[in-house]
Amino acid sequence: MKVMTVIGRKSALRFVLVVAAAAGSALGSANAQQLAARSDQQKQSSVPRTGPGPATAAVSPSTPPTPDVKPARRFASKGPYYVDFRARTAASYGHAFVWYGKTTEKQVEVAGLHPRGDVLPYMLGHLVFVPAETGASYGDLDEQYLTASYRVYLSEADAKKVFSYIKHLQATNSIWNAETINCIYFISRIASFMGLKTPVHFFKVPEDYVNQLKELNGGRQTVHLDSNQEF
Repeated sequence: MKVMTVIGRKSALRFVLVVAAAAGSALGSANAQQLAARSDQQKQSSVPRTGPGPATAAVSPSTPPTPDVKPARRFASKGPYYVDFRARTAASYGHAFVWYGKTTEKQVEVAGLHPRGDVLPYMLGHLVFVPAETGASYGDLDEQYLTASYRVYLSEADAKKVFSYIKHLQATNSIWNAETINCIYFISRIASFMGLKTPVHFFKVPEDYVNQLKELNGGRQTVHLDSNQEF
């Protein structure tokens, strides 16, 4: 009888333990589900609403946003005409002259002051004034003889004035002298008429003069004459 009582007590104890374990498992599962539900609610509350509702502005009403637009760059356009101050090699110390014309055309006009004739007028021109020519001379059109160049661009209106002045110089300069009225003197008058700063032309060789002319004017590539400029 005692044995049956002990067995009964043990069975009852086991039943209680099983029920307690089942209850604890169910409680843990319920807690886990509650924690998962709370986590989902927190995530949903952190996501911004896309539906109707009060909007938040990134910029205050007093400072309206400005569009991110870059200012347009301005480029100084070159004129369709040009004057090219040039220097080339020669039998002695070189020769200075100009090319002038239209940028879209291959044909060029040449102007430069040099003695008329060959060696003898050139030698006499170091002592006295000798007859001169103002057109192209041998080597003026050959790039392989070029030693310096400074090209300046002009508008059509300014080109008409400058080209007319060059032709005026060609028509009115009929003498040449190595030390005074020479090729450098001739192109310096053209540069001055165009409003360029000019170096002193005395005791200069053509290559140095053209390079100094470019340097003195900062290498500027365009000029604009005064509307009332005459010669």
